[in-house]
Amino acid sequence: MLHKAEGFDRRKFTMAGILVAMGVVYGDIGTSPLYVMKAIVGDNGGLARVSESFILGSVSLIFWTLTILTTIKYVVIALNADNHGEGGIFSLYTLVRKKSKYLIIPAMIGGAALLADGVLTPAVTVTTAIEGLRGIPAFFERFGNDQTIIVVITLTIILILFSVQRFGTELVGKAFGPIMFLWFTFLGIIGLMNFSQDWTVIRALNPYYALQLLVSPENKLGLFILGNIFLATTGAEALYSDLGHVGKMNIRISWPYIKICLILNYLGQAAWLLTVKENPEMQALAEINPFFQM
Repeated sequence: MLHKAEGFDRRKFTMAGILVAMGVVYGDIGTSPLYVMKAIVGDNGGLARVSESFILGSVSLIFWTLTILTTIKYVVIALNADNHGEGGIFSLYTLVRKKSKYLIIPAMIGGAALLADGVLTPAVTVTTAIEGLRGIPAFFERFGNDQTIIVVITLTIILILFSVQRFGTELVGKAFGPIMFLWFTFLGIIGLMNFSQDWTVIRALNPYYALQLLVSPENKLGLFILGNIFLATTGAEALYSDLGHVGKMNIRISWPYIKICLILNYLGQAAWLLTVKENPEMQALAEINPFFQM
């Protein structure tokens, strides 16, 4: 049954629970704005190859992916499938294993996918964040495009993070909770600042733009663009797998704030792209990252 753990009662909404949730659950999905729009625009040929409808369609796909996969699938549905307060693929398997002995197969595949995600996600997110240092003139003048320094800094950060994880969820959550709260607040504010330059990007919340992009000839990747779109939900599975650490109430109450900040940031990136897409200097750039450049 549910019980007190990590220094707070998981059955109830508490500020401690919210703090731990922000520090533990939302780390991966909170770094997605750093690279999602960069990947979408870059894989379509760069800024010179995208139009207003492409940009709006991309953000629309992100919004509805976050809504369907994260809000509906995980927050509304999956959190109800707990095993005595615990979540995750093996807790789910425990609930359904009596239905068929062959369910062990998808459970093993899910476990393998979780391990793969644990290997890939930290490397991708931290590396992308550190690459943003190139936007600082002093850093770029000193190191230029040298990838070695990026790798060294990334490895150092990952080693430090993994070394403190062994002290438990409570310590990690309370240590990183305030940091993640400030991070998501920053995402929302910087997004709103750029969004306010072109309020018309609110049109991206209309699913018409998402569906239009999927079948548009301008979309060079076709349905495979969803591979980049799904990057926006990286770490969404943590809402269910970390259920036992923070409790469903704390996840459900904290998620709306997280989602609003994420959407504001993506809308801000869209507004910035619409502002600079006709700029020849920006079009000439080999690589563009709206998050760091807006």
